[in-house]
Amino acid sequence: MLDLLPSLAPWAWALLALSACIVGFSKTALPGANTISIAVFASILPARESTGALLLLLIVGDAFAVWTYRKHADWPTLVRLAPAVVAGVILGVVFLAFAGDGSVRRVIGIILLALVGVTLWLRYGRGSGAASGPVARSGFGSLAGFTTMVANSGGPVMSMYFLAARFPVQAFLGTAAWFFAIINVFKVPFSVGLGLITAPGALLDLLLVPGVILGAMLGRWVAGRIDQRAFDYAVLALTVLGAVYLLATA
Repeated sequence: MLDLLPSLAPWAWALLALSACIVGFSKTALPGANTISIAVFASILPARESTGALLLLLIVGDAFAVWTYRKHADWPTLVRLAPAVVAGVILGVVFLAFAGDGSVRRVIGIILLALVGVTLWLRYGRGSGAASGPVARSGFGSLAGFTTMVANSGGPVMSMYFLAARFPVQAFLGTAAWFFAIINVFKVPFSVGLGLITAPGALLDLLLVPGVILGAMLGRWVAGRIDQRAFDYAVLALTVLGAVYLLATA
């Protein structure tokens, strides 16, 4: 069974283990931080295989996030987002069937940079009252579904929406936890059908799960001590960095 594991250098294993910790940390403390994990996995593993392998680790992280913040979700928001998100996932499935890796990265990078600008306008500019409106909800929801399907990059998109809508830290993390727990499980059949989830990738994930657990526990400790303004700025900064990375490697 171990012969199914990819042959990787020690430094590559170390980076994957660190990325697994970041996955757990992002789920319980700082949404958007897993953009770093996306970058590392895509650099070390084949692009399509990296997407499937990371999805399974994200689901493990989702379980810890839901357990930690299960009482803090804004369910009316989740219900209103659902139709747009499902439509975005379906569009992402169609896009993946035809687009190359470079196109995927370029499109998502441009979307994320645009969303940072939109979020700042919604939160601080003349559009502040529209952050929770139907247009913003439909736009962010469909983009989140699309980006999470094609590259597990829906976190920054939804972070921008929750930030624009002025969610406090606990409500932000609780709503995001349930959102991605549901949507990532929903993506599994599509990922299997597209060949993104493989036996070697699943076996690799089994070895990396302890890192996700460690990161999630650390995130729980940090989240209870983080300042709201620092949290907001960190989310914005990580989204910009993720967008720049995707554009630079497209």
